[in-house]
This record gives sequence, structure tokens and C-alpha cells, in this order.
Amino acid sequence: MEDGKMGNVATVRAVLAILQWWGFNVTVIIINKWIFQKLEFKFPLTVSCVHFICSSIGAYIAIKVLKVKPLIEVAPEDRWKRIFPMSFVFCINIVLGNISLRYIPVSFMQTIKSFTPATTVILQWLVWRKYFEWRIWASLIPIVGGILLTSVTELSFNMFGFCAAMVGCLATSTKTILAESLLHGYKFDSINTVYYMAPFATMILSIPAIVLEGSGVINWLYTYESTVPALVIIITSGVLAFCLNFSVFYVIHSTTAVTFNVAGNLKVAVAVLISWMIFRNPISAMNAVGCGITLVGCTFYGYVRHLISQQATSPSPRTPRSRLEMLPLVCEKQEKI
Repeated sequence: MEDGKMGNVATVRAVLAILQWWGFNVTVIIINKWIFQKLEFKFPLTVSCVHFICSSIGAYIAIKVLKVKPLIEVAPEDRWKRIFPMSFVFCINIVLGNISLRYIPVSFMQTIKSFTPATTVILQWLVWRKYFEWRIWASLIPIVGGILLTSVTELSFNMFGFCAAMVGCLATSTKTILAESLLHGYKFDSINTVYYMAPFATMILSIPAIVLEGSGVINWLYTYESTVPALVIIITSGVLAFCLNFSVFYVIHSTTAVTFNVAGNLKVAVAVLISWMIFRNPISAMNAVGCGITLVGCTFYGYVRHLISQQATSPSPRTPRSRLEMLPLVCEKQEKI
């Protein structure tokens, strides 16, 4: 009886964790698109910089003031040798995501981001010479096919936005792969990750943002009619971006790996639907089919990875050791920043 109650509590906690994660994630995406499209604030570097500043402040308050999580101490030399390179890739990833969001619809951008598992496996195979068994490669076929179908049938296709989103996938994969080597020995959670990386990312991006977008931002401040409400929305997007990281920490510790994978793909579907309801960007039937195939492929890929990881924990005597070691370097539960 008591076990049943504990199980019900765990289920309710998992559902609430997923819902709040979906809420923050979809809200951040929609607000960013609203900033670029409705507020005519077409400065993705500046928006990204605001996000990094808010995340730096939020992580400091969460760890130092509220003490939500204990600070993971990092040696000063490791901050530059390990954290800084990760922060650079992290910065590129966020900036490219916002750039793509400016030029292409949310539905298309979210579908392209689902290509990340494929780019991670391909990068590890090409650059790091990792071996993957046939089930991993087979699970990537619907992802690649869905992306191709979605791209060909996208009615609001923009080459610059498409390229930014694709390079962003490569940046995400590179960050995941580098984390395995650069952060070896440090068990970072999402909040500590932001605590160390966001200040570096702010430092990296601030000068390019000022040089490339400074004059445009100043001109926007003088010409846009409702400046104060618009600035409140921009800063709110930064605060919500940090809250999203906090929600990722909560959902990771409240769900299983399989649940997290399925919920992540359903989150993309929710984001696509809500963005279409708000912005009414045209979506053809074949485009919707391509998006659906991609999401099903991502779910199947996550399931295959889970099966292989389970087998790796209890290997068969016939299974070659080298094959067990070659699981894609994508965390069973990715702590997305």
C-alpha cells in the first residue's frame, strides 16, 4: 500500500516536471521568435547576450544565495583549459539557434535541431573513428529522411536560417563530444554548468554584439514606439532562459531516461503546434509528415541507445569488448543548456 502511494507520488512528480519543462522551453522559443518578428528586434547576438547575462546572475543566486545546489569547485587552470573551450562552443550553439529562429519558422528550426543525434554519431565516426553497430545507423535513417523531406517541402525556406540551424546541430554535437573529454572528472549538473559557462559566453559574445549590432540596437531604441514594454519582454526571455536550465535539472532527476527521451520529442511537437497557432506560418501536408517522421526517428534512436546501454551493463560473453565501448557519446539524459 505504501509502495503504491510512493509510486503515485513519483508519477505525479514526473508529470509535473515534464509539464514545467515543456512550458519553459516552448515559452522561450515563442518569445524569442516574437522578439525577432513582432518587436522587430532583429539582433540575435544581443538577445543571446541578454540570455547569458541573465543566466549568469540566475546561476549565481541559485548556488551562492539560495544554495539550491552545492558549487562544484573547478581549479583555476581548468576553467581556462576545460571550461572556456566548452563555453565557446556553447556560445556558438546558442547564437546559431537564435539566428536560425530569426530567419526560419519555429516548426522548421525545431525539426532541424532533431538532426543532432545523427550529427553526433557521424562526427564521432568521422573524426574520432568510433565504431557503432548497425542498429544505431539504422535508427538514423528515419531522422535523416524526415529532415530531407521537411527541408524540401518547407514553404518558408531560407538558406541562411537553414545553414545556421544545421551548423548549430554540429555545435551541439561538438559540445556533447568535447564534454566527455574536457569535463572528465567533473560531475556537472545543468545549474553548475551554467554557473561556469554563462560568464565566459557573455565575455566571448559581448564585443561582437556591440561591434556588429550596437548601432542597430541604438537606432531601434530611438525609432521603436513602445520601447519599455519591448525591453521588458527581451529581459523576460533571458530570465526564462535560465529558468529553462533549472527545469531541465528538475526533470532529469524526476524521470527515467526513456521517459525523458519520449518527452523531449513530444516537446518538439508541442512547440511546433503552438508556434503555428501563434504565427500561422504555412505548413504543407508533406512538411508535417516529414516533421513527424523525424520525431518518430528520434524516439526510435533513443530507444535503441537505451537497449544497447542496458546490454552494455550486462554484456554477453560472446560480445566483443570493443563493440560495447562504442555507444554514442550522447548522455542518456542530456542536460540541455
